[in-house]
Amino acid sequence: MIHSLFPDIEHLGLLTDLYELTMAAGYFVHGLADQRATFELWVRRLPHCRNYLVCAGLEQAVHYLEHFHFSQEEIDYLRRHPVFEKVPVEWFERLADVRFTGDLWAVEEGTVVFGGEPLLRVRAPMMEAQIFETYLLTTLTMQTLVASKAARVVNIAQGSPIFDFGSRRAHGPQAGLLAARAAYLAGCQGTSNSEAGRLLSIPTLGTQAHSWIMAFDDEKAAFHKFGQVFPTATMLLDTYDTIEGVKNVLASGAAMHAVRIDSGDLLSLSRQVRRILDDAGRKDIRIVASGDLNEYKIRDLLAAGAPIDLFGVGTEMVTSRDEPTLSTVYKLVEQEMPHGVVGRMKLSTEKKTYPFAKQIYRTIGEDGKFKNDVVARATEPIPRESEAPAEPLLTQIMQRGQLVRPLPSLEESRERCRQQLSHLPDKLLDLEPHQSYPVKYSAELEEATRDN
Repeated sequence: MIHSLFPDIEHLGLLTDLYELTMAAGYFVHGLADQRATFELWVRRLPHCRNYLVCAGLEQAVHYLEHFHFSQEEIDYLRRHPVFEKVPVEWFERLADVRFTGDLWAVEEGTVVFGGEPLLRVRAPMMEAQIFETYLLTTLTMQTLVASKAARVVNIAQGSPIFDFGSRRAHGPQAGLLAARAAYLAGCQGTSNSEAGRLLSIPTLGTQAHSWIMAFDDEKAAFHKFGQVFPTATMLLDTYDTIEGVKNVLASGAAMHAVRIDSGDLLSLSRQVRRILDDAGRKDIRIVASGDLNEYKIRDLLAAGAPIDLFGVGTEMVTSRDEPTLSTVYKLVEQEMPHGVVGRMKLSTEKKTYPFAKQIYRTIGEDGKFKNDVVARATEPIPRESEAPAEPLLTQIMQRGQLVRPLPSLEESRERCRQQLSHLPDKLLDLEPHQSYPVKYSAELEEATRDN
């Protein structure tokens, strides 16, 4: 089952910018609405602190395209909108029948990608393809952003479990749900988001808030009473004083599986807590750490030998705080004219685009690591710079508005991400920026650019 993770699939028509709709009306008026065109979506360049990206969000994009339509309520709203005052009535009548009837090619979720590479290609009647721009951009951008950040956190943790604790810091409830999905796809062990557990079968983890401890006059009683209800609980130690907290949780006799430290000097406190637990014969109790963690803090804690068994990462991951956006674009690259296919490109300074529908070909070196990518026209033969085979990354997902094959499951996309990261050159897995991975454009594309 494909999940949208959006609460209202009956009102998808207006989940777009107004200018997509004004252009759609303009295409209709001037006879371009049904002219077939190709749009591509890509990230212009990698953010400064990213050596790679992990593509995510395709499943939600496909759900949107499968279910897209305008409700009568949405059409009535547009009829009343002053900007459409001069638009002929036939356009509004046409909206009732708009569905996705085109073809979709995309990079599979979990794939490592780089700047300038098309993640998604839409070939459809011009009016359709234009309307979809905003939703496709936001859907792939947000999840790719979070998955890329999560991959860094998971990789630096060296096998220590990472859980997404960020729902309360996400930019809205749906963002928290989408972030939980993207983080899990990128290798997190689970999430605090209950709905992600219900809808997507992602493992969930929860402890208790400081309010539980504060609701009782005695900290020991708070621990004991929670353990009576939840015998595999994780107990939060730092409501008042972390060291006194671990002593109190032991004295309470509470049933528990782990303790959690959410503030302070995590290195020093985890060492002290571990020693107190061990001295009490409770080596079985794990230590969970949280509190504004990111990949850099986790790296430093592990390098210093902090006895932390699991990390909960929230704000920094679900907002990708250090690099909170991507330069994602969705551009017209070719039109099918009466005299043939015409390439379309943008020439403005620092925002030049390459014309024509494209494919990405990835070569793997003898060491099993990604060697280089070539972006070529989709109609070109596979480029061969050596005997090493080149893998095409964009595959057809939909044809004439219908799925051509089932999408991979979330678990399959998660495994693909793991495999992809294992093939990434080691230096690109570092947290510090490195020289860009080689992405080249084919001679045919370069020539097409010069000709325009």
